[in-house]
Amino acid sequence: MQVRILTLFLAISLTATAQDSTFNKTDLNSVAKVFDLTFTPKEIDTLYSDVKDNLYNYKSMHKLTLNNATPLSMWQTPVVSGMKFNTVQQPVKWGTINAVSVPANKNELAFYSIEQLAYLIKNKKITSVDLTRFFIERIKNYGDTLQCLISLTENLALEQAKLADAEIAAGKYKGLLHGIPYGLKDLFAVKGTKTTWGAEPYKNQMIDEDAYVYAKLKEAGAVLVAKFTLGALAMGDYWYGGRTKNPWNLKYGSSGSSAGSTSATVAGLVPFAIGTETWGSIVSPSTTCGATGLRPTFGTISRSGAMALSYSLDKVGPICRSAADAAVVYYYLHGTDGKDLSAVNMPFNYDAVKPIKNYKIAYAKNYFDKIKDTTRAEWVALKAFEKMGVTLIPVNFPDSGVYKFNIMDVVIGVECAAQFDDLTRSNTDDALTRQTKNDWPNQFRTARFVPAVEYVNAQRHRYLLMKDVNEAMAPFDAIICPSRGDGNQSAITNLTGNPVVCVPVGFDKRNNLPVGISFVGKLYDEASILRIAKAYQDATGWDELHPALYK
Repeated sequence: MQVRILTLFLAISLTATAQDSTFNKTDLNSVAKVFDLTFTPKEIDTLYSDVKDNLYNYKSMHKLTLNNATPLSMWQTPVVSGMKFNTVQQPVKWGTINAVSVPANKNELAFYSIEQLAYLIKNKKITSVDLTRFFIERIKNYGDTLQCLISLTENLALEQAKLADAEIAAGKYKGLLHGIPYGLKDLFAVKGTKTTWGAEPYKNQMIDEDAYVYAKLKEAGAVLVAKFTLGALAMGDYWYGGRTKNPWNLKYGSSGSSAGSTSATVAGLVPFAIGTETWGSIVSPSTTCGATGLRPTFGTISRSGAMALSYSLDKVGPICRSAADAAVVYYYLHGTDGKDLSAVNMPFNYDAVKPIKNYKIAYAKNYFDKIKDTTRAEWVALKAFEKMGVTLIPVNFPDSGVYKFNIMDVVIGVECAAQFDDLTRSNTDDALTRQTKNDWPNQFRTARFVPAVEYVNAQRHRYLLMKDVNEAMAPFDAIICPSRGDGNQSAITNLTGNPVVCVPVGFDKRNNLPVGISFVGKLYDEASILRIAKAYQDATGWDELHPALYK
């Protein structure tokens, strides 16, 4: 009863202050005491403006009416009532691969596709051990330059590579990932290897567990060569050891939070790597660095053994150099071990040779219209589809009409703060390298001032958003959006759980860094957006450009 009274007091207090312009910094510590928290004057100064922003957000929410029947999304599934899906797995059609040889210049192997490397290994033109040593050497040469490496798993990798070679020699070939080196974002647990979460307080952390992702890739015969950097606790590209660099221009960061996974893949330090996304952490670095990143439907890859940031938003996905590679990796990863209660087993009916004209594709005119310069790469990318004989349908992607207040800020702040409650309460958050207004320590503190009522109602509005987006997606196999720019596509599709694959489409004239477009798909239809993305890449070749420094 005491807890209920205190919670009610906080809600009343904050509601009052939302209407009271005299709300001041002193009020913050007074309210914080309700939850047995105290903040220093400096901490109060930092979070004050964010709390005021939250109050504005609540007032915006209060202007909207929720029907009593609107359910709460506590979030085990992105599915809304009435939706039906194909649950039958069909044989995957990979297409054909031409004969491949080991290049005279061995460095060219760094940018071979997964299918090309698999051909070499399967046909015993190169051993997994030799390929693993090749990529380990590249990591040693460039890892420090890019500041992308946390742990080089050399001994483990060579053990796994030797096993792969022995299995293949015995006629036990497991498929396209057998013997292929790769890297993990360092929030996935691997027994016997530290899992730092990119953050100072956890830099020596050992977790006695194998993450689902690692276990699945091990089962497929893939070889773990490294664990790569992430922005501290999955925010940005700053980690406890520095800032991960963009392989196209070392003056820039790689964006985050799957910073190291993306930088390393684009620079050819690994054929692919695994990242995660809560709000932009696959798409953003992939766009910034020119990778092909797949953020799958929420729940299609189990998150067990991965650091939890936001249970209703976290997703796992591959970061590759092409959509064809992303399709291969996703095929071996999708599914669940039963440990992640939100994860499901859904089919991946990929067809690499299905004619592109058989897909119905739209583009988000309301987003593209915000790019006034029609010579920009994003606009040019649309013209490529015309050359392929595809008629793109202009649509308005749901935005301000359904996203009437910032649902994401309410949801993500509270859920992330809950996951790191002890970090805040113990003041261990002071050990985090970055302490600005926009970094986690302040964000966790700010979230303490979100009333439970507002969080619950934000989730109910989220349910309505899910319905609106899925109705908008229903007529199409994909809607193309700019990966960057004005608009709320990233926040919206992360909230709804829809899959997105982003691909490079050229370079920004202003800084000569890559830019990209994103293909938004229907729930559980990664197959369509990956096939469409592959068709675009086959027609344009942007995925075949690589930073000169690493060739």
